[in-house]
Amino acid sequence: MSIPATLEHNFIRGHAITGIALVIAGSAIIALAAQIAVPIPLTPVPLSLSPLAVLIVGIVLGSRRGAAAAILYLLEGLSGLPVGAQGHGGPLWLIGPTAGYLYAYPLAAFIAGWFSERGWGASMQRAFIAMLVALAVIYAGGWSWLAILSGPRAAFNMAVVPFVIADIMKIVIGAAILPYAQRLVGPSS
Repeated sequence: MSIPATLEHNFIRGHAITGIALVIAGSAIIALAAQIAVPIPLTPVPLSLSPLAVLIVGIVLGSRRGAAAAILYLLEGLSGLPVGAQGHGGPLWLIGPTAGYLYAYPLAAFIAGWFSERGWGASMQRAFIAMLVALAVIYAGGWSWLAILSGPRAAFNMAVVPFVIADIMKIVIGAAILPYAQRLVGPSS
């Protein structure tokens, strides 16, 4: 017995609508997390929850949807919506001191999702490793952009050093909640 064509079409359409809704929700989570930001002395980069949100969105939604959510977040900011840390947005936001981190978000979400699709989000230890790898991508983006503006050593001191301890703590918390978040959303593929 085969599935009627209209039923199959409605299922596929419903699946696509769900995917789009999850991408939009993922971009909103990143934007909300970016609003929780604290200025750090001696660096133009605030400490925010947006990198953690990018990693969680990637792991929970999967590589393609997670990257799409991060891209949508960047497009929202480019359009002028105040989705960035401390309410920043607009074209200048994507060339400012935090631009390198921002450009790394889609790749980091993709990598976190890639690990998740291979079962790395199901346990706290493996989720921690996956998130650490994806966070390294964000750091590389932030460091490389600031290195162009201020030199490699100064960039490392502004883009990486002030954030390592806080980001590791955020990843531990994120890795602890991931198995539960994944169960809420369902399969990421």
